[in-house]
Amino acid sequence: MRWALVKVALAVTTMVVVAFAVPLGLVVKELARDRAYSNAERQAATIGPVLAITTDRTQLERAVASAETGPGGRIGVHVPASGHNGKPAEIGSRRAAEADVAAAAKLGRASISPVRGGSSLLQPTAVASGIAVVEVFVPDAALTKGVATSWLVLAGVGLALIIGSVAVADRLGTRMVRPAKRLAGAAHDLGTGKLGVRVPEDGPHELRSAASAFNAMADQVVQLLANERELAADLSHRLRTPLTVLRLNAASLGDTSAAEQTRAAVEQLEREVDQIIRTAREQKAPTRQAAAAAGCDAAEVIRERMDFWSALAEDEGRTVRIAGADRPVRVPVARPELAAALDAMLGNVFRHTPEGTAFAVDVHNAEDAVIVLVSDAGGGIDDPDAALRRGHGGGGAGSTGLGLDIVRRLAESTGGDVRLGRSVLGGTEVRVWLALDYRRARTGARRGHRLRRTLGVRRRRTARTGSS
Repeated sequence: MRWALVKVALAVTTMVVVAFAVPLGLVVKELARDRAYSNAERQAATIGPVLAITTDRTQLERAVASAETGPGGRIGVHVPASGHNGKPAEIGSRRAAEADVAAAAKLGRASISPVRGGSSLLQPTAVASGIAVVEVFVPDAALTKGVATSWLVLAGVGLALIIGSVAVADRLGTRMVRPAKRLAGAAHDLGTGKLGVRVPEDGPHELRSAASAFNAMADQVVQLLANERELAADLSHRLRTPLTVLRLNAASLGDTSAAEQTRAAVEQLEREVDQIIRTAREQKAPTRQAAAAAGCDAAEVIRERMDFWSALAEDEGRTVRIAGADRPVRVPVARPELAAALDAMLGNVFRHTPEGTAFAVDVHNAEDAVIVLVSDAGGGIDDPDAALRRGHGGGGAGSTGLGLDIVRRLAESTGGDVRLGRSVLGGTEVRVWLALDYRRARTGARRGHRLRRTLGVRRRRTARTGSS
């Protein structure tokens, strides 16, 4: 915006200066010409009174010599023949052609005749013997005297006007751009989680209004986040009472394996609730950069969560297979978030497929992404796109439609995505793409088609050779 204003001011001022300077320069040149011929007429007028009195050559020569430009040889007097013993008299120098002198005498008015090195003003004057002609030579230097200096002054004034307009436009542009830059920077800071950023309300009226609206929006965002944290904390705290009852009941179940699993599940649920309360009470939510810096071992998390779910799978007669989780696989997400996403996907398998349905979890470590596959041998999903929309899980009674949305948000936080399709087991396959470098996520997406074909071959091989 700043440079645009400067360019506009430069263009407009240049056009105005040219529009005024060129005519003024021509006027100055014409004034200099008129001044030179006016001086010549004045010189010719000094000879006219002498011619009216006498045509004596001696007196005329004395009058020409006493004229201002006489000593320079610029004045000549042409007296008709009958005015001096029957012969024409030529006093001074004559530069104009004889025909031009005769024409001026015949016309009876002043005329200008071009001569070598300038022009001659021919001024006819009536004498006793006829019409005498006074010739005043005007050199070219006299016609352009002072013109160059005037043009330089005009050029200097025009250049000063252009420079001044550009400077003023630059200052105005700076006043407009600086608040806009502050507003853009504050919006970026607010987007990165700096909720305390505000913008000074200065500059033009429009930018002041924008800054005021931004500050009001930032205050509203802070208030909404505070209300959300308080609501999450309150709701989570209400769960403590039923959790306490569950824990007490689980303690009285005895020492069977089912009782141990129930107690472990209750303890994990208590930990999750406590974590929600602590997170909700914090003033700053963890940023994507912090989660990526911490990261976790996806293989370890998968083994841990599969140990938990395998006990329930054994009770329901389900065949379980794990592939690719035997070596460390680092991913740029926090451990609790990955565990919650895995629980959401595995919980869907148990919730939406009949007992005895086999399922598998595969981990593939690519160059710029980690792919987690959860597949089952159930009936599949009729509308995968609807299943990925928040609140549209399509799981029937008791389904909130938030499980796959949690998985989707986890993947998108790294620059990846989630896809639903048909698995090699015959049911549903949930493919979670976790990008290892968020800046290279677009490049990874372009390689996605080639990698999917490779994964399809690997999944078919794993399905034939995997162990339960």
